[in-house]
Amino acid sequence: MTDLSYAHGVSGTPLLGDTIGRNLDRAIALYGEREALVDVASGRRWTYAQFGASVGELARALLASGVAKGDRVGIWAVNCPEWVLVQYATARIGAIMVNINPAYRAHELAYVLKQAGISMLFASQEHKGSDYRALVEQARPECPALRSVHYIGDESWDGLVSRAEEVTADQLLLRKAELTCDDPVNIQYTSGTTGFPKGATLSHHNILNNAYFVGESIAYTERDRICVPVPFYHCFGMVMGNLAATSHGACVVIPAPSFDAAATLRTVSEERCTSLYGVPTMFIAELNLPDFASYDLSSLRTGIMAGSPCPVEVMKRVVAEMNMAEVSICYGMTETSPVSTQTRRDDDLERRTGTVGRVIPHVEVKVVDPATGVTLPRGEAGELCTRGYSVMLGYWDERERTAEVIDAGRWMHTGDLAVLREDGYVQVVGRIKDMIIRGGENIYPREIEEFLYAHPKIADVQVVGVPDEKYGEEILACVIPRDPADPPTLDDIAAFCRDRLARYKVPRRLRILRDFPMTVSGKVRKVELREGYGE
Repeated sequence: MTDLSYAHGVSGTPLLGDTIGRNLDRAIALYGEREALVDVASGRRWTYAQFGASVGELARALLASGVAKGDRVGIWAVNCPEWVLVQYATARIGAIMVNINPAYRAHELAYVLKQAGISMLFASQEHKGSDYRALVEQARPECPALRSVHYIGDESWDGLVSRAEEVTADQLLLRKAELTCDDPVNIQYTSGTTGFPKGATLSHHNILNNAYFVGESIAYTERDRICVPVPFYHCFGMVMGNLAATSHGACVVIPAPSFDAAATLRTVSEERCTSLYGVPTMFIAELNLPDFASYDLSSLRTGIMAGSPCPVEVMKRVVAEMNMAEVSICYGMTETSPVSTQTRRDDDLERRTGTVGRVIPHVEVKVVDPATGVTLPRGEAGELCTRGYSVMLGYWDERERTAEVIDAGRWMHTGDLAVLREDGYVQVVGRIKDMIIRGGENIYPREIEEFLYAHPKIADVQVVGVPDEKYGEEILACVIPRDPADPPTLDDIAAFCRDRLARYKVPRRLRILRDFPMTVSGKVRKVELREGYGE
């Protein structure tokens, strides 16, 4: 009898019952003289003792400014040390930090400020031509709850921090005593590809435990130095980066305010980082640097590739050429804090390149028929669902939208199509909404993308379905060539696929691009590839 597609991450290590503040206190006590945070761009460094003092100072300043437990404090900024200080200071006083995408324009900013009821906002002053002050002023009239705005690096930040002396350490301790691990601590807005973005509300228990067990899986200790080029506003940066580090006494190293391939590898080399994070497009950019071979990456041991499907060929190069023998693939979503499955350090190359790993400790996963909700036999593709401590409290102030994705059994429906193998490893084969139905055949773009990554003329590829009168949908391959002067033709691709892919899976249309439309977190916007077809 075939087993059902259900797995539970049994573990002898108990979940943490701490708040984020108490967990940080433990790290400070154990690792006070070790480095906690390094910002390469500004040259600033904090030991754990210094970091704790800076977090405490900002926490007291927030109390002096009247920030109450449960108040929403927004952070709209690129990666910088102040972002991290706000993250831990708000957690210390029971405020709810709201992450805001740095790419948002005024109307998107206004929506989040108003929907979350943000009363205090921290913001960058400018970045890559965006004048954050001007955008705030455009959005502010629509946001009556917003009382104050503090810009990182100017007198408004300094003025706030100077208020710390108005509050004693004992007063801060009283606030900390009111907090529990189940309190909400963070709201992260999803990308909003359909309709307005939704604010996934996460507790201390959600994100601290997820960070801790992800770090445990790749054996983090106080000796690790984690290069974090992924954005802090996303779970990848602030949970798998910052919280995974502080829950193990490790050091967070910020290579640049936003992703820069050369700055990232230079940071790994100069700061002797042992771990490197990135979405696949980031690793592709690093590997394709003309001077890639000149960087000393010998200090690297591990790292995480996540955020979107990880191409097999790219993963093989990361292991072989970047010294990341213990690199891990993680799968998850903001609503699950974020990680649900992860490859392990001792997994063989097939499992580390062909799957997204096994369910992590204390979490359950199952694969169900998207139409009926019935759990499928192992080996069959269906919708991946996850349950456990990691599932969000809900979408902020949106019960109906929460009920659309979390069922009565507290299962989070991911919208991803996956297969749970007999060995317990999960293969994600695509998004339900990205699945191509060509002449009645279900086609998963991920399978074709993985195959085409091995084409000698292709550096990167995304496959989408586009309208077709005869078949309903047809397969479009969007390709970034290795050599722009010698791109592959549709005939090249057809010949490459011949005898190795079923005929109905062979792309019939081709677009050659210089780059893909991306979100700030490094995910390809497939909807724009579909909409741009025919231009």
